Amino acid sequence: MRNYVENGTLTLMPEGRIDSTNAAAFEKEIAEALAANPGAALVVDAGKLEYISSAGLRVLMKLRKQAGKALPVMNVSPEVYEIFDMTGFTELLDVKKRLREISVEGCELIGQGGNGSVYRLDADTIVKVYKPWMRLPDIQRERDFARTAFVNGIPSVIAYDVVKVGDCLGVVFEMLKSDTLGHAMRDHPDRLEEYVDKYVALAKTLHTTHVPEGSFTRIQEVYRDRVKNLGQWCSEEEITLLNRIIDDIPNADTVTHNDLHPGNIMLQDGELVLIDMPEVTMGPPICDLTSIYRDMISAPQSGSSNAMEQSAGMPNDLILKVGNLFFKKYTGIKEPAELEAYFKRLGLLYAFNVVLVVGSGSERAAQNAPFIMDKLLRGVVIPNEQAIKALYKTL
Repeated sequence: MRNYVENGTLTLMPEGRIDSTNAAAFEKEIAEALAANPGAALVVDAGKLEYISSAGLRVLMKLRKQAGKALPVMNVSPEVYEIFDMTGFTELLDVKKRLREISVEGCELIGQGGNGSVYRLDADTIVKVYKPWMRLPDIQRERDFARTAFVNGIPSVIAYDVVKVGDCLGVVFEMLKSDTLGHAMRDHPDRLEEYVDKYVALAKTLHTTHVPEGSFTRIQEVYRDRVKNLGQWCSEEEITLLNRIIDDIPNADTVTHNDLHPGNIMLQDGELVLIDMPEVTMGPPICDLTSIYRDMISAPQSGSSNAMEQSAGMPNDLILKVGNLFFKKYTGIKEPAELEAYFKRLGLLYAFNVVLVVGSGSERAAQNAPFIMDKLLRGVVIPNEQAIKALYKTL
């Protein structure tokens, strides 16, 4: 048996056959791994397990009691899963079948972003292939978010299974005759106003959809988790100030996508549906509008928007044009000076968000942390604490 520890979790990897001839040795190896990693959470990766007898199952039952909760047993082959199922162990352990393996070789690439790329598998389905660093729990969360959104009446794709694509993981979605909204805007400039109207309508659908408590994480929880990771760059007083702002954000039971640009929206039979949903939260609409400002106004104006052009699937000048049209239609603001004043206020919230992104685990943000803390936290956020608090309540 092999094992490894990552992020406080001990993963046990049994191999071959476990039966009465080697169950005792298997149990001893587990005991040694537990002794070497006290307090670690436990997971069993059964990807190389070919057979397990009742003797091996009893060892897992003892391990379950030590874990104090349902023991995750993942990557189980159909043959071994049948043993777990017949013996009733699927009700006692958290048993997950091995992921289906697929290939995207020769498939059309229809979109890509920071977390992965989207390929068309056939006329009816697409697959989102995640970057190698994306972990299975985070990917499963996005699939669950898509399902939750769908059952609550939010236009979103139907999510199928999590699959393995080479060394990466992916999620298969049903998506008939579709392309990204960004590509549609780029390829049909004569229909731009129509597409922006649909974009605004989709945003307002999200921002007026009320969901039950627990449907998604509250955005304040996401922000607080990020603040916890800022200790190496911020003083205790600065951490306290950031938490004060977060505590003042109004609670809301409406939905915020937090990455709602045209590259994350699919156009299917004339209707818009969401495809990219790992960051969906419950929160006030202004949180979503801040992220749209980030992608559609600030990024194309910054002079370093290549990544955004790739993600949105449209050129820089079109991103900015769509961004301005979106906010005019969403807010009803028509005067350029008034719109610029509105963007300035959104810019304060965006500065606050950039500071928090440093605590999200983003490698690029961490590299730029000293500059961000000096220029944005101390130069913008701290002097404008009261204004930022007010904006979350009034915009």
